[in-house]
Amino acid sequence: MVLSPREGPPGPSASDESLVLHPTDNGVARITLNRPHTLNAITPDLREQLISHLARASAEPTLGAVVITGAGRGFCSGADLRSGGATAPSERIPGDVARTIRQGAQRLITAVLDCEKPVIAAVNGVAAGLGVHLALACDLVLAAESARFTEAFVHRGLVPDGGGAYLLPRLVGLQRAKELMFFGDTLSAIEAERLGLVNRVVPDGELADTAEAWAERLAAGPTRALALTKHLVNSSLDTDRSTAFAAEAAAQEINATTADAAEGVRAFAERRPPVYRGR
Repeated sequence: MVLSPREGPPGPSASDESLVLHPTDNGVARITLNRPHTLNAITPDLREQLISHLARASAEPTLGAVVITGAGRGFCSGADLRSGGATAPSERIPGDVARTIRQGAQRLITAVLDCEKPVIAAVNGVAAGLGVHLALACDLVLAAESARFTEAFVHRGLVPDGGGAYLLPRLVGLQRAKELMFFGDTLSAIEAERLGLVNRVVPDGELADTAEAWAERLAAGPTRALALTKHLVNSSLDTDRSTAFAAEAAAQEINATTADAAEGVRAFAERRPPVYRGR
């Protein structure tokens, strides 16, 4: 399967090249945010394209993993506050801002969290504001040595959005999350790794190859088992033990019906590597 911008959803400009979808091979969908002049700030059109393609990745049986990265010096500098459409406070209707957040940044982060395929963030440079939360919503985060992470909202007099106050404490704890959000200090890639925001830091020149290798390993795995595992882990911090255990048992019941589960057990018995088909 080859994803191209022409296959995107109606509405946002189909010719918009702010999102590059690379030819798909080895079961990996590669997405590059392509607005380098803004450090890949997210416009409404770009957001809708990302949401659409993540949904399609979930439903496409030939895909096993997704990689998101940025063009140029940045991964993502957050929402594009200069893209227009903002209204003056005196012109706003009560509820407008909350609706914008729910239908915008929160939908994007939800699309990443709910994607049924593992999503890898390959953070190649600056990640700020919503860009940080886009990375943190991914299942695995690789960072180039030059990457930087900034909870930039406080510098604009804003409250963090895009699920930041939900995601960050679960990764670094309450006190550290408050420090990062209250001060908005920039973290180096090594500091982000030390705090648990990043799985691994690699030299800049090795980022793409490392992300590719990880994604291909995931794409060769049991797709449905990985999807169920992702769901169990993502929901584990929001539930009690008995509910988590019940969900685990239900996931095992569902997965036991898949062809990949049968192949995994058969391959073990036959002492050979399994060949998974994503079914």
